[in-house]
Amino acid sequence: MAEIWDAYNKDFTRIEGMSLVRGQHIPDNIYHLVCDIIVRHVDGSYLIMQRDLEKTHGGLWELSAGGSALQGEDPEEAAIRELKEETGIIGNLVEVGRTVQDKNHSIYVIYLCQTECAKDSIRLQEGETINYKWISRNELLEMTDETLITHRALKILKEQNL
Repeated sequence: MAEIWDAYNKDFTRIEGMSLVRGQHIPDNIYHLVCDIIVRHVDGSYLIMQRDLEKTHGGLWELSAGGSALQGEDPEEAAIRELKEETGIIGNLVEVGRTVQDKNHSIYVIYLCQTECAKDSIRLQEGETINYKWISRNELLEMTDETLITHRALKILKEQNL
């Protein structure tokens, strides 16, 4: 079954009556909504997850859970769903940033989830991730582009000193 998305303008407003289909061409000046969620434990460590080997950038680590909003979802609803699907975590989210990526017709809403979950309770989503670990902020900042691919979330983390 095809994944259907709402269409958006660059200013994050939904375009009424227009839908997009994952994998199909997105017209110029039209965007789809993506949510990234940075997960920080109350002890100050961050959750990173290793991408499934079959995905683009397979084997690399991501600072965030997340993905595309489905048709009818607002950013927070999409972030809550993606976080639960990819980690099993249910938590409070705080929006920490927005950015636009013209080259792939995506607009991003980035959230921070502070959690008290048991660190061994993470449930990985089959086909998305294959491993996870909790690391310190310093360890995170020391990771290179060869191992960590979540540049949007990392930029927000640094700018806002999360």
